[in-house]
Amino acid sequence: MISDANATWLAKLGFAARGVVYILVGWFAVDAALRGGEVADNQGAIGSMADEAFGPVLLAIIAAGLLGYAVWRLTEAAANPEQIGRDVKGSLKRIGHVVSGIAHLILAWTAAKLALKTGSRDAAVSPGDESARDWTALLLDQPAGRLLVGAVAIGVLVAAFQQGQKAWRGDFIRDLRGDAPAPGYVCTMGRIGYGARALVFLIVAGLFGLAAWSAHASDAGGVADALEKLQSQPGGKWLLALTGLGLALFGAYSLIEARFRRLHVDLPGTD
Repeated sequence: MISDANATWLAKLGFAARGVVYILVGWFAVDAALRGGEVADNQGAIGSMADEAFGPVLLAIIAAGLLGYAVWRLTEAAANPEQIGRDVKGSLKRIGHVVSGIAHLILAWTAAKLALKTGSRDAAVSPGDESARDWTALLLDQPAGRLLVGAVAIGVLVAAFQQGQKAWRGDFIRDLRGDAPAPGYVCTMGRIGYGARALVFLIVAGLFGLAAWSAHASDAGGVADALEKLQSQPGGKWLLALTGLGLALFGAYSLIEARFRRLHVDLPGTD
């Protein structure tokens, strides 16, 4: 059985893997804005590594890290209520951990399939967007389907608000260990990164809200769709470039977290 120490190490590797993925998503967005390339979501960014030198090895490492990160988030969600809180804020935080854990499990599975050469290797597509529409169609087919999709929209909106709060307050920097405060530029990187994520999540929430209103799954979308919506606005070239830069900075901050974040995974049943 995996130990708490090994799970903690994998979770730290997960921060590094998340960092690499967001740097790639940011790069694709900047490239799309300035040179007419295509935007990519997280899964598309992972797919872009498949044909690189040592791609399968890198993808295997990323899959392990994302799995460790997912386990950490799900473990936090299952933690004793006293550790998170029993109020509404604590419940929202717990839900956020579950959503994050599931999302990173999906990314880990995508990376693992590509590492084993069983997944799609097309870097130009954004499978997360298609998946979002597929799940939306499935929800709309259920009783009260529009309400279910609306609930998803609200959940993503809450996530956007939480990311925005982090960007505004900058208190996430307290999670980094060390006797001396982190340099100011590190906090600035994180704030810009969280702000970019908040913007993207806000647009994704709007897409799901539109799908709930229209009852059309085709109106839903994910990260790449959100970036394309930005690009289609007046001055969209620069909006997309700046957002891509922000997402890349979030990736860079994640790499710093991989090294310096205070973190311990306490797996159930390992005491």
